[in-house]
Amino acid sequence: MSTGAIIAIVIVVLIALALIAFLMPRMRAKSRERQLVRQRGEVADAHREHASTRAARAEEAEQIAARERAEAELHETRARMHERGLADDELADDRERLDDGRFAREERVEREERIEER
Repeated sequence: MSTGAIIAIVIVVLIALALIAFLMPRMRAKSRERQLVRQRGEVADAHREHASTRAARAEEAEQIAARERAEAELHETRARMHERGLADDELADDRERLDDGRFAREERVEREERIEER
């Protein structure tokens, strides 16, 4: 082989090594960037899912609170009627309902607390 061919091969090899040395860090950086973008997406999705779950639980709690407020207003209205003597014919029924309702309400609250813990 001639000296010129050997020099040409050495120059080509040196150029190839220089390109590899120059391109490898860039390729690694691109790979790291893609991995970082993927991880960001996964974490953002997890946070969104968590936020959605919390929002659903908050909505359910608001509905329960609204129902409880409505029941409280109903009881307050009935109390005013009894104070004014407008519901004397319902005294016995209301007394039975209140005695039974006290325990039913406690059971319902316990059931709702178990649901919220899940």
